[in-house]
Amino acid sequence: MQYLKDRGFVQPVASEITPRRVFEQRRRLLQLAATAGAGTALGLWAARDARASFARPGRLAPLPGAKSEVAGAVTMDKLTPYADVTGYNNFYEFGTDKADPAREAHRLKTRPWTVAVEGEIGKPKVYDVDELMKLAPMEERIYRLRCVEGWSMVIPWVGWSLSELIRRVEPTGNAKYVEFVTLADRAQMPGLRSSVLLWPYVEGLRLDEAMHPLTLLAFGLYGEVLPNQNGAPLRLVVPWKYGFKSGKSLVKIRFVEKQPAASWVVAAPHEYGFYSNVNPKVDHARWSQATERRIGEDGLLQRKRPTLMFNGYEAQVGQLYAGMDLRRFF
Repeated sequence: MQYLKDRGFVQPVASEITPRRVFEQRRRLLQLAATAGAGTALGLWAARDARASFARPGRLAPLPGAKSEVAGAVTMDKLTPYADVTGYNNFYEFGTDKADPAREAHRLKTRPWTVAVEGEIGKPKVYDVDELMKLAPMEERIYRLRCVEGWSMVIPWVGWSLSELIRRVEPTGNAKYVEFVTLADRAQMPGLRSSVLLWPYVEGLRLDEAMHPLTLLAFGLYGEVLPNQNGAPLRLVVPWKYGFKSGKSLVKIRFVEKQPAASWVVAAPHEYGFYSNVNPKVDHARWSQATERRIGEDGLLQRKRPTLMFNGYEAQVGQLYAGMDLRRFF
């Protein structure tokens, strides 16, 4: 598909452009260093930055979560600023440019909203999203998010392990995979006019991947409900896989016997594999995956960092793929 070969690569990489806010902060830091001494200024800056990182933005309805005790659920990496998390997104239903979702997603109506849970399960049900939110206690999970395009973020999500839902619906012995389907409404989603993908957007996990405690059904971020551009009112977050595996604005969760036809695998099977585990040793067909750029980090001094195997979650999830050829099952 010619579009896939050409999209975005004649443009500057957005993650390499210093946001004006970051530049102004750097300039202020230099002023502090000149007047108060470099050591004192850096200390003040770090303290202020730490407080600001964990402050609730106050833009949407609050959605607090208790600190998670799931192994690996909280990284100590510096959080990505809220403005970058909500302003730099892949959500093709609203457009293929990174700024399109923030500009267009105001069209999305997140209430009323239902999620059909069906397929090879003993207790199929259509859940109202507000009922679903109360199914388990909310937790805060600070996860790294790695995009297949080579950039990453660190986001404080709010939600609970998908396994909480899976246990309640009682999968049968025929359930080997879980399929996730995103809303496809042309009246609300202008990106559906594009032929870049077949709609609706579909993703999938093996059942054991879906059951892993790190696999999150997220309803919020930064202590508030999800912004529309980030997948409101609920989305999947699978932190050891590339970001496109984490379906947004879900309307259907199906338990199936055969591997789901994931949208990007259908569109370009030589470039996107079903597993899509973050792996610095397996390159994308058009670029290396060995390094990444952390959005919002370092400003003028922004640098590439080594990509971690399974996005840094190897200790928690590596056993899921024991004995597998990860170059074949990419």
